[in-house]
Amino acid sequence: MSYSSEAIKLSREVEAIQIPSGATMTLPKGTLVAITQSLGGTYTVQLLELFGLCRILAKDADALGLEVAAPGTPAPPAEGDAEVTTVNEEAVWDQLKTCYDPEIPVNIVDLGLIYSMEIKPIEPKGNLVEVKMTLTAPGCGMGPTIAADAQHKLLTVPGVTDAQVDVVWDPPWSADRISPEGRMRLGMV
Repeated sequence: MSYSSEAIKLSREVEAIQIPSGATMTLPKGTLVAITQSLGGTYTVQLLELFGLCRILAKDADALGLEVAAPGTPAPPAEGDAEVTTVNEEAVWDQLKTCYDPEIPVNIVDLGLIYSMEIKPIEPKGNLVEVKMTLTAPGCGMGPTIAADAQHKLLTVPGVTDAQVDVVWDPPWSADRISPEGRMRLGMV
């Protein structure tokens, strides 16, 4: 979903991810922004007075005057829990499908950017999700932003207590990796 360039004044301070660096920054209350894209529960905003682009997570949609649609990070397991919480692999893949390059309207799974995903139990009672992903081109500066978005979203999956998303370049990405759904979205069929 794309938006017009209507100016929005942030109603409160909000954490944002700079594009393309992926660095976290705090936008003060009253900052003027315009939403340029909303896909996967995140909002790409143009900073109207400060210049540049940032990504705001769904949990902070209220600062944009929008309804908060996605759940926040789940609470850690209680101290008395005897077992490690298992992670639903399908839920991990579903979360990865909510991550988008701010410039391409296809999620990173259907774009073929995810090379591997592993769920590993960690002590005392959690799970680490390790993801290896690539970008469509080695010169693309969006890697840190997309990796940070994926990491934030993976941490909302029940049972996931840590997430690591690494950008790798081997093997090189090619358009052959795009899923049939991604090809339809891009008009490649």
